[in-house]
Amino acid sequence: MFWNAFIIALREIRRNLTRAFLTVLGVVIGVAAVVTMVTLGRGATESVKAQISNLGSNLLVLRPGQGWGPSAAPLFSRVDVDMIRNQVPGIKAISPMSNTNVQAIYQEEARTTDIQGVYPEYFQIANWAVGTGRFFDEKELNEGAPVAVIGETIKKELFNGEDPIGKRVRLLNTAVTVVGVTAVKGQGGWGDDLDDNILIPITTLQQRLNGQMFKQNVNQIMISAEDGYPTDGVIADINSLMRERRKLPRSVANNFSVTDTRQIADAVSSSTQVMTSLLGAVAGVSLLVGGIGIMNIMLVSVTERTREIGIRMAIGARAREVMLQFLVEAVTLSCVGGLCGIALAYGLCVSLAKVVGAPFLFDPKINMVAFLFSAAIGILFGFMPARRAAGLDPIEALRHE
Repeated sequence: MFWNAFIIALREIRRNLTRAFLTVLGVVIGVAAVVTMVTLGRGATESVKAQISNLGSNLLVLRPGQGWGPSAAPLFSRVDVDMIRNQVPGIKAISPMSNTNVQAIYQEEARTTDIQGVYPEYFQIANWAVGTGRFFDEKELNEGAPVAVIGETIKKELFNGEDPIGKRVRLLNTAVTVVGVTAVKGQGGWGDDLDDNILIPITTLQQRLNGQMFKQNVNQIMISAEDGYPTDGVIADINSLMRERRKLPRSVANNFSVTDTRQIADAVSSSTQVMTSLLGAVAGVSLLVGGIGIMNIMLVSVTERTREIGIRMAIGARAREVMLQFLVEAVTLSCVGGLCGIALAYGLCVSLAKVVGAPFLFDPKINMVAFLFSAAIGILFGFMPARRAAGLDPIEALRHE
């Protein structure tokens, strides 16, 4: 009985293709919108998590407070780094970071980029891997050696395919020798190019590139906590030590901050999930509108086929068989719309993922839920027309012209 109803439903759809297309259009748009929103939202969440974890595991960042002029919070020094290393338990690696933007020049090529002065430990903290060459070492740090490790973007822009190892790049009035190229990291959590930088010993930056006024300044301190050691405890100890070093009274707030990158990742993921849910709910409204469209068209179909219904009842068709027929037609329409919507969402997700740079995570579970929801829409909004068809009086139906 169901199979016969399905065959008749396909025949009716084929007989009115234009009407069927316009009927399912709302469902197509609704399903495509829901699947696209949820898929891109999940992709964005995973992208943020991956990019932040790409910065390093158990990463804490110590930054000075905000403000300018005489009341501005002081920057850090390498003495702060040594004090934290020696007095705070649970620290696996620590590195100061000072940075400046200067023009890097090699032969006829030039590019303004971020120069970061760090300790060799920074490569471990920030989860950097060497692509070619090597990282600089403690001896070069202590000597303030003019050596550099460059990112892949710098290699492409300055060297045009040439092997940069051993070549000298000019930074202001200092020439540094390239000793290594970092492995590709790609885009950061805020859309920045993580491969567009040059890493040098912080002593080299302070002695050769910074002006006298800022010679010993450290912009921020990067800290990697021991695996399994509670980062909350490390943060509390750092806060206590820095308040003591800066002689801050209890009534005065911190003029520095310690940030746990995992907390940032969790906060961003939570916000993204909430936004995805809201957008998915808004998109779901269009799916309900599509269901109303199916109901209206099925009501029109019942009116147009009143005589046909009367003939079927007159030759023995039961009311439940007539009801099943129209219910199957409504569900078939909504399911076809659901499948077309999923196909459209797939194309949209592939295109948009390339544009926004988010990973493409087309989850079969999401597609199955969307398809089942479209089928449920067909049942829900097809029930009233089906019941109206089943409730027709055969004699009155046969009189209908």
